[in-house]
Amino acid sequence: MRRERRTALAVCSLLLLSLIVEGAETPEQRASRYFESIRNQPALLLAFLHDMPKGGDLHNHLVGAVYAESYIGFAARDGLCVDRATVALVAPPCGAEKSQVPAAVALKDRALYGQMIDAYSMRDFHASQQSAHDHFFDAFLKFDPATPRHYGEMLAEVVARAAAQHEVYMELMLGPGRAQAIGTAAKVGRDEDVARLREKLLAHGIAEAVSHAKVELDEAEKEMGEVLGCDAMAQGITASDRSLGPDPGCGVTVRYVYDVLRSLPPEQVFAQVLLAFELARVDERMVAVNLVMPEDAYVPMHDFDLHMRMLDYLHAVYPRVHITLHAGEIAPGLVPPEGLRFHIRQSVEKGHAERIGHGVDVMYEDHPLDLLREMAGSKVLVEICLTSNDMILGVRGMEHPLPVYLRYGVPVALATDDEGVARSSLTWEYKRAVETYHLTYAQLKKMARDSIEHSFLPGASLWSALEYSVRVPACAGVTPNQGIVSSACRRVLEGSEKARMQWKLEAEFGRFEKNF
Repeated sequence: MRRERRTALAVCSLLLLSLIVEGAETPEQRASRYFESIRNQPALLLAFLHDMPKGGDLHNHLVGAVYAESYIGFAARDGLCVDRATVALVAPPCGAEKSQVPAAVALKDRALYGQMIDAYSMRDFHASQQSAHDHFFDAFLKFDPATPRHYGEMLAEVVARAAAQHEVYMELMLGPGRAQAIGTAAKVGRDEDVARLREKLLAHGIAEAVSHAKVELDEAEKEMGEVLGCDAMAQGITASDRSLGPDPGCGVTVRYVYDVLRSLPPEQVFAQVLLAFELARVDERMVAVNLVMPEDAYVPMHDFDLHMRMLDYLHAVYPRVHITLHAGEIAPGLVPPEGLRFHIRQSVEKGHAERIGHGVDVMYEDHPLDLLREMAGSKVLVEICLTSNDMILGVRGMEHPLPVYLRYGVPVALATDDEGVARSSLTWEYKRAVETYHLTYAQLKKMARDSIEHSFLPGASLWSALEYSVRVPACAGVTPNQGIVSSACRRVLEGSEKARMQWKLEAEFGRFEKNF
């Protein structure tokens, strides 16, 4: 009897101690403990990561973010044709002698529908006559005719998906007014003097291209709002009533990065970059400029130094415009060894990149450890796109430099790149990162916070330290959702869009971590 009593007392003591310890834990610690308990259970891990606040997706091409099914629907509505031989969309009329049929046929032809999805994405891809790299980039050429009239719907799809995954912010790459800029470059022609070329372009149509770009953004955002029902939010109707309320995507803040097509002739590249800087100067929605298209192609490799000199010059003219660059999205075998040695460093030092997209070949650069220390010291964030790097470059697992970036203190944020073509999502990028690199909850939370800290939203940070342990003094004493915001903190938030977004993210983390 005494032994049973002592056993019972011991069990009670252990239970009491457990409750005391659990009660002493912070919500973040409880979330972390639960995360560790389910990290090897894929289904529970997926549910956890789906609900976890993720901050922002900073590297997302709008055209590549839309799923193939949507493009097939657009093509059917627009009366486009599909070539059965190449599965590429073409303008009407459909030529029967060329094996072209209306794209709408695919909606009733299961085989054709499946072929189109496979051609417009990486679904079920198996290397045979074409590499994954080429299949990926060729997909854009095949569905491109379906994009011009649907940017508002495309925005709505991508933003709604982001909201469903608990993202609060996005920077989407697109190029409004591009045709006008390229046309202006064709009229002006080449000039080796970039300052003189800038003056010619400004005098012969870049201003009109800027105006056209603003109208394009206005129209796309208006249509996005209509699709998502955002007017209901303005009228105070909540999303809880799905028949009346707005889509949660209306609550996602969206900004844009101008994507310059760098495989074009130099004067056309410069005209696009100039348009991007001019547009960012007058429209707060356009927050940065980037250079896109395959980095290993002839023109991007051959003209790389020229493109950096263009950016160097225009950065001096427009010092407040942000720059983020695709750099190091190459791997051994795609280019000669010499082509792997300098792109990231030159993008940072000469191209003034505040963020690097991909950065996969960093360890092939000259003096890579010095470069890593430089990037860490300058707080140059790397936009990590794991699925994309695997599919396009074949770089995965421990061959990917993500663990190296983390080891050297380089800030990183997970991103999707082209989630529609890759058939991915930001949640799946987080899951892949956890399962491959055994990341902790604290590391994931820092990545989410880094995505907002290194966003191009204007204003001062909410944080006094980049380890996110101390907020600015005015907001240090209040936890979002758990108290009245002081007038001093309110002034901080009102004066900084970035701080407001960080406050929103902390509130999301607070709600999420209360569940554990």
